[in-house]
Amino acid sequence: MSVRIVIIGCGFGGLEAARALRGAEVQVTLVDRTNHHLFQPLLYQVATAGLSAPAIAAPVRHLFRKQENVTTLLGEVVAIDPAARLVRFADGGSVPYDHLIVAAGSTHSYFGHDEWAPHAPGLKTLADAFEIRRRVLLAFEQAEKESDPARHAAWLTFVVIGGGPTGVELAGTLAEIARHTLPGEFRHIDPAGAHILLLEGGARVLQAMPEKLSASAQRQLKKLGVQVRLGARVTAIDAEGLEVHAGDDTPPYRIASRCIVWAAGVAASPLGQQVAQATGATSDRAGRVVVEPDLSVPGHPTISVIGDLAAAKSWLAGHEPRPVPGVSPAAKQMGRVAAANILRRLRGEATQPFRYHDYGNLATIGRNSAVVDLWTPWRHVEFSGWPAWMFWLFAHIYFLIGFRNRLVVLIDWGSAYWSRERYARVVADIEPGARDA
Repeated sequence: MSVRIVIIGCGFGGLEAARALRGAEVQVTLVDRTNHHLFQPLLYQVATAGLSAPAIAAPVRHLFRKQENVTTLLGEVVAIDPAARLVRFADGGSVPYDHLIVAAGSTHSYFGHDEWAPHAPGLKTLADAFEIRRRVLLAFEQAEKESDPARHAAWLTFVVIGGGPTGVELAGTLAEIARHTLPGEFRHIDPAGAHILLLEGGARVLQAMPEKLSASAQRQLKKLGVQVRLGARVTAIDAEGLEVHAGDDTPPYRIASRCIVWAAGVAASPLGQQVAQATGATSDRAGRVVVEPDLSVPGHPTISVIGDLAAAKSWLAGHEPRPVPGVSPAAKQMGRVAAANILRRLRGEATQPFRYHDYGNLATIGRNSAVVDLWTPWRHVEFSGWPAWMFWLFAHIYFLIGFRNRLVVLIDWGSAYWSRERYARVVADIEPGARDA
């Protein structure tokens, strides 16, 4: 009987692991609770009506239609049984494995305040993107009907919490929508008068980047009309707005806003805690499973954990082990290494430690605005503005899955650049929970 390898999750890590097993004499079962692979770096474009969902998502079955050793299953994994070597589903079903790769990804972290979630949705899935898009577009619609000045101002105040790449990209794009896409379409409001606030609890935005690029990003945001408030810690969120503490001895102040987006923190998928409990492994504060250098779970060499679910370190020769960041290039590299180590075990060879190769960070801020921190084999390069924006654009086109996706996104971006229009401004229902395309 052929060796059975189960991969949980079809994000960047799971996708690369399955592809790395192409041609191997193994049977791969790829399990995900959705039927598509999502290109998350462009998810904010769906949330802000720049792209439609099919442009950044591809059906999993279609991606592996020609890889005959892969079977795809749609299901939600709720438990792993290492003793019986079974993966158990929410519907009561199960699938056996000889080797397991867990790549279930991450979810939102509200730092112990999950009650904030209904008032400040995060951005991880297509459903999240549809909900944020609904809230943004309907805020302008409600403002058009509102006669009370205070409530009118609250509808036109948009708050993004978190100054990382997602927060910066969302804030910059919201400013572009207000300033360039919607003016002229309303009769009783001026969308360009909307207030876009970006709140960051730290001392600067894009803290993973060099200070020079962080400062450049903040200048570009200001040019777009975004108000950046640093050292701003959110202490409460409700349906009418939020409270913010600026530090020192100053009391919290309140911001009235009817459209708040959470981009401040992530936590490992709940499956991480279950894996840790089932295997006796350690998990960190974010719920990630602490893994061995070869990405396997301590004491369970047949189970590997990768991507955002793994508290992994990079073991580059001549360097101290360093924590691996939760970014898509790291997940893809982990997927390839985990698959290769399984094949090494099957051949009776020693496994190899994971070595993360950091090629840099990118973040777009708006039209002709971006920052790039790039590591090349020859030198470290930092640049911003229009050249960085062009680099960001073509890098994302290149890494998109499938020729059709690349072509659709390129056409949509070209049209949007020259017309400043966003044609994905469709909301199927004005009630929460609607699912748009």
